[in-house]
Amino acid sequence: MPELPEVETVKRTLNQLIKGKYIDHVTVNLPRIIQRPDDVDAFAFMLKGHTIEGVERRGKFLRILLDGLVLVSHLRMEGRYGLYRKDEPVEKHTHVIFHFSDGTELRYKDVRQFGTMHLFAPGEEFNHPPLSKLGYEPLDDTLTPDTFKEVIGSKKTKIKAVLLNQAYVVGIGNIYVDEALFRAGIHPEIPANKLGDDELSRLYHSIVATLSEAVEAGGSSIKSYVNGQGEMGMFQHSLKIYGRKDEPCYGCGGPVFKTVVGGRGTHYCPSCQPDRK
Repeated sequence: MPELPEVETVKRTLNQLIKGKYIDHVTVNLPRIIQRPDDVDAFAFMLKGHTIEGVERRGKFLRILLDGLVLVSHLRMEGRYGLYRKDEPVEKHTHVIFHFSDGTELRYKDVRQFGTMHLFAPGEEFNHPPLSKLGYEPLDDTLTPDTFKEVIGSKKTKIKAVLLNQAYVVGIGNIYVDEALFRAGIHPEIPANKLGDDELSRLYHSIVATLSEAVEAGGSSIKSYVNGQGEMGMFQHSLKIYGRKDEPCYGCGGPVFKTVVGGRGTHYCPSCQPDRK
């Protein structure tokens, strides 16, 4: 967490909250959050005096667009942004503060401290990590059913592990992989190259539908996720398989199983998603 739907929701919220704001100065309380440049003072100096023009998303990354700079931000496990008045108390675990000229502040809070920020000249961010090796966007027109089959269908790895690999298709994390595989009736441990064209087509449409519905619901608040206005997502109320170990399957009524695939807890129904062993 957060995955594509949550990051998309944060992007949309931040566009409402900070677009057009002028950065007076920046405070960094945890230097390791800043990955580029490697000098925290240089990071703060480069941002001073710039105006935020908008916020976009690439995979699970936010791209905060300024006049002449791009800030790439990864929320990792529990990173979150919030807009505050400058006189409001600063909460614990607030690591970066963007002080705006209008007396408001964009604060980045991260209990786990895994989040990252990279600063680039416009366009340069796509040529360097962390964005340079990302795969297709699942909700973009460039990922067609045929392209999905080409990218995914030749891999010998278990299909869940393939879908979690951001070098192929981006933004689909543990929650939505489980949901999409269940919707498509595909066992998470089947090697991707053992799936037929019909199964790959079904999986493609399941991924698009699952992510689209989750975006419209504002994402899933499973642990600590909230958008930039402190609001929870609602898609967790629509989850069909994830987090439902030992509960009755919505498809057949049998118990939901949980295993580990690619190091991640994985929920599936052995009846509705039969294996081929």
